Amino acid sequence: MIECMLGRLVRRDEADAQFLYLTEINGQRGFSIAIGVAEAQEIERVLIDEKPKRPLTHELAYHILRALGASLKHVDVVDLRQNTFFAQIALQNEAGDVLSVVDARPSDAIALALRARCPIRVAEKVLRQMSSPE
Repeated sequence: MIECMLGRLVRRDEADAQFLYLTEINGQRGFSIAIGVAEAQEIERVLIDEKPKRPLTHELAYHILRALGASLKHVDVVDLRQNTFFAQIALQNEAGDVLSVVDARPSDAIALALRARCPIRVAEKVLRQMSSPE
């Protein structure tokens, strides 16, 4: 698994597809993932540190995990099949032990990772399939 970061978020007014761009932290490869409007809005809220009056879905999920004594250890983009990305969220206890790995859409996983400030990792095979020098 290669650690990556959010390189940029591309929001397009009145378009169904928004885009996030992941780049290697210590490299030059990167790729985009089409995401939904709600996920793009959540990522943007985290990036600009906007606090809604009431918790929205991703913030609620994050607070539920914390209330149960779990946190995000890392999120992984693990596969690309038929133009669809697949991700997993690794949950840990307070001792840092992995409790569970949960399947997720990459957009949701990345939105949670940014909120939790945990590593975003991408499988080497996905990077090989999708990357291009920035």
